[in-house]
Amino acid sequence: MQQVHIDRTAASPAYRRLVAQRRRFSLTLTALMVLTYYGFVLFVALAPHLLARPLYAGATMTIGVVAGVAIILIALGMTACYVLRANRTFDPSMNALLASVQQGG
Repeated sequence: MQQVHIDRTAASPAYRRLVAQRRRFSLTLTALMVLTYYGFVLFVALAPHLLARPLYAGATMTIGVVAGVAIILIALGMTACYVLRANRTFDPSMNALLASVQQGG
């Protein structure tokens, strides 16, 4: 891409809006993941006896194992959420913006 196109894209209000939307969405997901992870760490530190309890009488699997798996699934879900939003919203918007800039619009 030529420098003229780069400068025109960076100066575009639509580009700035798109960057702000993507940043806000990314920071929201990051905050949710940090809260989830550190919430689990606090749970481990403050209530390890609860995590050590079996799921039901006679079970070998504990609540802690389920909580750990849940954190992994939450991370995968947030990743999928970001990828879907990027593919369905952010990428098409960016492609349209780049096409209009290259056409001189």
